[in-house]
Amino acid sequence: MSSDKDLIQYDEDDAVKYIQNYLPQEVKGKYSSDEINYIIDIVYEFYEEKGYMDEDADENVIVDIDEDEIVSYVLKNTKKDKINNFSAEDISFIIQGEIAYCESLGIFE
Repeated sequence: MSSDKDLIQYDEDDAVKYIQNYLPQEVKGKYSSDEINYIIDIVYEFYEEKGYMDEDADENVIVDIDEDEIVSYVLKNTKKDKINNFSAEDISFIIQGEIAYCESLGIFE
């Protein structure tokens, strides 16, 4: 899913700014940068559990990511961490923004 070049390009602060701008107007400003980073961290835990971040993974294999599955995973973890202020819809917007940021860098090419 990513190479060393991709990891160098990916900037956490830039990702959060990108996501904040990507969010629909009604969600903009609702979550702090730390909260968005928290969601992104959980999403990457999901990717790691599924083996999507595995360096040995075949780069020619198309990975079909189920957004509903990721949202459920994030909600389960926020509940476990006793952080319940995220809605499924807002998490979905954050995930879409993060994916759009990665696409803007060409990470998925």
